[in-house]
Amino acid sequence: MAEPAKDFETLDVNMDYEEEEAKQDIQSSSSSDSDSDEDAAADEQQLQTLEKELAENPSNYDAHAQYIKSLRKFGDIEKMRKAREDMNALFPLTPSMWSEWAKDEASLTTGSEAYDATVKLYERGVNEYLSVSLWCDYLKYVEEHDPAVQDFSPEGLSKMRNLYERALTAAGLHVTEGKKIWEAYKELENNLISTHHEENAERQEEQERRIRSLYQRQLSIPHADSESTLVAYTNWESLQQQQKTSNSAELEAIPSVVASAYKKAMEIYKARVYHEEQISKQDMSETERLKNYMTYLKFEQSSGDPSRVQILYERAVTDFPLSNDLWLDYTCYLEQTLKVPKIVIGAYSRATRNCPWIGKLWVQYLLSLERSHALELELATVYEQSLLCSFSSFEEYLELFLTRIDGLRRRFSLSGSAEDSLGFSVIRDTFQRAADYLSPNLKNTNGLLHMYAYWARLEWELGKDLVAARGVWESLLKISGSMLESWEGYVKMEIETGHIDAARSIYKRCYSKRFMGTGSEDICHSWLRFEREFGTLDDYDHAVKKVTPRLEELQLYKQQQEARLVAESVPRGDDNPAKKPSQKRKTGIRQTDGQPTPKRQKGAAENPVQATGTETEKAVVSTDSQNTLDQQTKSSSNKELYKDQCTAFLSNLHLQVKDEHLHSFFDDVGGVSAIRVLKDKYTGKSRGLAYVDFTNAEYLSKAVAKNKKLLLGKKVSIVRSNPQRNKNKESSEKNTREPGDNKTRTAATESTGTLEDPKISTEHSKESDAPLAASAAAVDSKQGDRRELKGKNTFAVPRNLARPLGWTKPVTKKEEENDEVPKSNDEFRKMLLKK
Repeated sequence: MAEPAKDFETLDVNMDYEEEEAKQDIQSSSSSDSDSDEDAAADEQQLQTLEKELAENPSNYDAHAQYIKSLRKFGDIEKMRKAREDMNALFPLTPSMWSEWAKDEASLTTGSEAYDATVKLYERGVNEYLSVSLWCDYLKYVEEHDPAVQDFSPEGLSKMRNLYERALTAAGLHVTEGKKIWEAYKELENNLISTHHEENAERQEEQERRIRSLYQRQLSIPHADSESTLVAYTNWESLQQQQKTSNSAELEAIPSVVASAYKKAMEIYKARVYHEEQISKQDMSETERLKNYMTYLKFEQSSGDPSRVQILYERAVTDFPLSNDLWLDYTCYLEQTLKVPKIVIGAYSRATRNCPWIGKLWVQYLLSLERSHALELELATVYEQSLLCSFSSFEEYLELFLTRIDGLRRRFSLSGSAEDSLGFSVIRDTFQRAADYLSPNLKNTNGLLHMYAYWARLEWELGKDLVAARGVWESLLKISGSMLESWEGYVKMEIETGHIDAARSIYKRCYSKRFMGTGSEDICHSWLRFEREFGTLDDYDHAVKKVTPRLEELQLYKQQQEARLVAESVPRGDDNPAKKPSQKRKTGIRQTDGQPTPKRQKGAAENPVQATGTETEKAVVSTDSQNTLDQQTKSSSNKELYKDQCTAFLSNLHLQVKDEHLHSFFDDVGGVSAIRVLKDKYTGKSRGLAYVDFTNAEYLSKAVAKNKKLLLGKKVSIVRSNPQRNKNKESSEKNTREPGDNKTRTAATESTGTLEDPKISTEHSKESDAPLAASAAAVDSKQGDRRELKGKNTFAVPRNLARPLGWTKPVTKKEEENDEVPKSNDEFRKMLLKK
């Protein structure tokens, strides 16, 4: 009786405890209800915020992910489905997102329609990225929910085996995780043996052959845990033979073919262990991991097994889906090595979804579709999708337009069926669309010129419309009329089509235009060659009559420019370090009658007037000494400035490069203080050159180390900037020239005086005193008969013809009246024509 009493006491205690626990649950439930209400309100507010953000910016990836996560808390399957479809229309989903979506559909919906929808989701997911876990979820779902598979019907088993084979093809070679699919496949076949254990022996043997084949296939593949697979296979074979015979001594060993395949697989795996460890490390940067993947890929490619290379590429793009270089490398490998159209097109489709901003991927995608003889509708769809993307340069858009036009031209030329036959209007519309978009941004570029030339040629050859072809060239001249090549291309088309008079009229329109570089001379000579080859003698004479004055005018302009550059390169006044202080003219200090000219000390001995004005002379000498000291100080400070300056000179830049591109290019270097992109003074376009200032020499060294790196598709040349070196080189060249050189001033010819504007010299001479004039006249008598230069344009006078400072020739009234007035360019041209 004691035992039951004890049991009742225990029961009472338990009941009291349960009542107390129930009270606590009620209290906690009430408090949790209030907390849950607050959480629900916060979730609702967050949901509305995300909906507003997505309405304003549908391309916000993180907002899409957060929105779906918030919707899962409410369990609204319709909203979740729509949100996921909207996100997948813009971005590829990760394997975990697909698995989550499929499980939500399976748990929140029922019926055959729910099964079909879930299977479709799994299919979309496994085609997006390589994921062994997603494949295993897919296989398990079909096994558990497909009625035909659950009934072990022949149709269901065939369907299941085909699905497993697809999974093995996609991920069976995965070194570290592929074993999971093999194990699931063997488990399915083993379950069939136990299910059909009491059936006929023939079916049992068939199942054994299937399982044995799976083991042997798996052992021939390098996996991370192949030893355990070998042990399992050995045990399974032993079990099968024990069931057939009681004598264990008669057990057969593993077949030699299987042992040899296993040994080879282990050797392959050991050669890859190091690379697998490198790409599996979690304590390294993404850049290092990607670099390790690329090293591993090169190793696999050297082994020559395309299947393993493809699996490794799939693993890489799954881990680095936004690496455009990786996608380009992968698709190029598939096209050159695997050459399976379906696989190649699928890879390009996924690549453009992951990296839509890379124009080259879209170009290769269109070409791949054309190689596989895709329908025009599919090509047009991909082309329209590509135009919605944002590329880094307009050249990428140009390449895309031209690729589309190339395909249309080929299809137009080879169209046979009514379905593929295209009218030329499709090509013309594509050209027009490209011109409207690119012309404002690629003005005066070779790319735009080539596109218009291509367009005009197709208008003539395929469209048989010469008027339209001329219209294309005329449109280009309105945009890029300052390009010589535009006019030459127009002329070339007229010559090729046999319209010589039309070509001549084009020359008449453009020979007097101004082109960059030597283009103005080139177009004149081109016209003369044209008339020599195609025109009559009268045509040639007319061209000569038109071209000759133009060439003379250009030659004169060229000489003036060269003389101006020479004059600008000659230092004047205090800037000329070669001058002695005693040779410089001083402004603000008037020479007295008794003060000799410092430059003519030799001639001063012949002058009867002696030097006076000692105080003034001292002031002059003192000022000269101070100027010399200032010049030396300035030169020294300039050297220090160039010594401390940390500037890089960049060349071979893309013409579209701007300051922000260079800032991004040197982000990893740092220390950028200023950027100066050099531009043409006439067109305002970039010259492909730039200076970049850095805060110290360390940053400059890092920047120079990036020499020959790519920026907007071009290798940039980077060197240290040293303007003082060029200045010293120029000074050295000036000092080594002959004294008679009329393009520079040297110390050897300094005794002849300083070149100045004649008007200024004359005015100064009027203010000079008689002794100075007498001294100048004496010098003039020594120089003999020299040709007198008249007019105002004497800035390029050779040094040996210049008069000394302070010298002036007495001018009579008659000479002053008959002084020649400088002629204008038009008067000069008329004078030449009269000759």
